[in-house]
Amino acid sequence: MFTGLVEELGRVESREGPRLRIAAAEVLGDASIGDSIAVNGTCLTVVALGDGWWEADVVEETYSRTALGELAPGDPVNLERPVRAQDRLGGHVVQGHVDGVGRVVTLAPDLRVTVPHDLLRYVVEKGSITIDGVSLTVAAVHDDGLSVAVIPHTAEVTTLGRRREGDPVNLEVDITAKHVERLLEWYTPGSFP
Repeated sequence: MFTGLVEELGRVESREGPRLRIAAAEVLGDASIGDSIAVNGTCLTVVALGDGWWEADVVEETYSRTALGELAPGDPVNLERPVRAQDRLGGHVVQGHVDGVGRVVTLAPDLRVTVPHDLLRYVVEKGSITIDGVSLTVAAVHDDGLSVAVIPHTAEVTTLGRRREGDPVNLEVDITAKHVERLLEWYTPGSFP
C-alpha cells in the first residue's frame, strides 16, 4: 500500500524487453530484492539493485494497461516506497494498481486530464485521485475527465510539473468506491450474475 506522496524523482536508465532500470537514491536506502516500489503510481517488484539504480521486470499486461510502455531512457519518474504501519498516511490509500491511462489536456498548476469513460463514475469533486502516483484532490469533474490544482512544490518534485499536452498519465481511482459498487451489485436485482 502506498500514500501517493512521492519520495523521489528518479530517471529511466534503460528498458530492455521486460527489464526496466531506474536511477534512484532515496528509495534505495532500505531496498531489498522482492520489495515493491511504485513508479508513476505502478507497483513494481525490485529484481536487481546496485549503487544508484534498481531494476524491475514489467510484464506485457502492465505495459499495456499503464503509461510505462511509453517511457524512454532519460524520462523522469515518480518513486515511492510502500507505507509502513507506523508512518503517517498523508495522502490517501493507494494500491499501485493502475486503473487506466489518461492524457494531459491542460498543464499544471490547473492540471486537466482525460479519464477513460468507464472510470469517470468513480471520480467525485473533492475526492481523491492518483495521477502518476501522486495523491491529489479532484477540483472539478468534466464530461471527459477531471481537473486538479497542483501546488508549486508538487510540480517541482514530481513529473506533474514536467508533463506536456497530450502526455499519458497513470490513473488510480479511489479503491473504496470500487468496493462499494461491487458490494451493491449483490443487492441490486438482476445486476449480478
